[in-house]
Amino acid sequence: MTKRVRVRFAPSPTGALHIGGVRTALFNYLFAKKHKGDFILRIEDTDQNRYVEGAEAYIIDALNWCNIPFDEGPGKEGNYGPYRQSERKPIYKKYADQLVTNGHAYYGFDTTEELDAHRKDHEEKGKTFIYNWHNREKLINSLSLSKKDVESKLNSGKDYVIRFKSPQDQKLSLEDIIRGTIEIDTNVLDDKVLFKSDGMPTYHLANIVDDHLMEISHVIRGEEWLPSLALHQQLYDAFGWDAPEFAHLPLIMKPVGKGKLSKRDGEKLGFPVFPLAWNQSKGYKEEGYFPEAVINFLALLGWNPGTEQEIFSLNELTEVFTLERVHKSGARFDPEKTKWYNHHYLQGKSAEELAVLFRDILKKERPNILHSNDLKNITEIITLIKERATFVKEFWELGDYFFVAPTIYEQKVVKKQWKNDTPEILNLLVSVLVGIDDFSSENVENIVKEWIDVEGLSFGKVMPPLRLVLVGDMKGPHVFDILGLIGKEEAIGRIKNAIVSLT
Repeated sequence: MTKRVRVRFAPSPTGALHIGGVRTALFNYLFAKKHKGDFILRIEDTDQNRYVEGAEAYIIDALNWCNIPFDEGPGKEGNYGPYRQSERKPIYKKYADQLVTNGHAYYGFDTTEELDAHRKDHEEKGKTFIYNWHNREKLINSLSLSKKDVESKLNSGKDYVIRFKSPQDQKLSLEDIIRGTIEIDTNVLDDKVLFKSDGMPTYHLANIVDDHLMEISHVIRGEEWLPSLALHQQLYDAFGWDAPEFAHLPLIMKPVGKGKLSKRDGEKLGFPVFPLAWNQSKGYKEEGYFPEAVINFLALLGWNPGTEQEIFSLNELTEVFTLERVHKSGARFDPEKTKWYNHHYLQGKSAEELAVLFRDILKKERPNILHSNDLKNITEIITLIKERATFVKEFWELGDYFFVAPTIYEQKVVKKQWKNDTPEILNLLVSVLVGIDDFSSENVENIVKEWIDVEGLSFGKVMPPLRLVLVGDMKGPHVFDILGLIGKEEAIGRIKNAIVSLT
């Protein structure tokens, strides 16, 4: 590549950033960093009627949480700002007028009511109304009116739009890095509005002008913009500008494989579709996902490295990512696979790091729990139970008995393990535990096993009932590890309480 790589992620601040948008941002980021280029955030807020307060801040927070921050954008002003289209408003009119002057665009004076009437008339005849070469000189615009009438309407302040004059009887040959050559017949294209009556450009004009002025080298965006490619290429040609290279990413599909993934799919099946919480919808962050897990599974939605490798750090993704290995077809979203990734990254974290995260949860949700502020104790607990966890929040369900004594006991286990002589055996065990000063797991295990052997007891008579009274069920790690962590006083108290409750 001869010119510097500059790519942009250009969302509209109309609500939360969908996970599909995050993937688009990620692919832009990876491509830019691979080629030592720039990743730009541009806020496309030309449609002020759909603007949602807080959406821009949400987008920035989401990119930062995912560890794919932008190099230029709102708050990180570079040499190509401003980076909000609403602040670039004075720029666009000049370029719209330029297209009118050189014959590639024209003024349209048709009212909304008049256009709606045309559409309704066509529908009644089983046709589709398209504003283009076949009817534009019959409608109310600067192509059908005299120069005097056009000037009169403009001077009177009558509302108008500026439309692109799509050519007739031409074949366009468009290039896409992912999809190859695309052929388009210009006769099927409509004359898109480039500049609206409210003085704001449409997406199409603003997009092209901004990409040119910001020296964007590659436009990497979602498949839904593919139908706009013909117009955008024609606009570049009309201005006499070199177009960037285009790459249109495949859709992220529903888990069932048909249709685009939506917020409703997440609500129905119980998984997030936003990186961060938005209104009543939880995000991946709030659900306990690690950002590196989210980035890893998103990277492999519609792209593959050409190997069997599935686990990638962000640096590794940057090294191996290429647009040529992005798929053309949609990628099915698999909620269980996302959990698999999170499980992997959780297992790779140290118990100390996880203990800090879990302690924060305990402080917030269970501030009065025993040992909740004892980081060393929590770290030891997590060491014993982390293997089965996918999320940090699951540590409570997996190890609540380390913090609070059971008050109920699994009845199926009680029926199987609690015999007539169990209370007597456990009372004898209490007398053994009382005499142990070093209550470490290893020491308690040696003494109790020796006692069992001396008394001629079977392990089945002692160990299952002991686990039951300590945990309330048959779950959990090594019994003596549990004893060592909860301590002598707590262990003896649980045994005595269970004897009273179950006898």
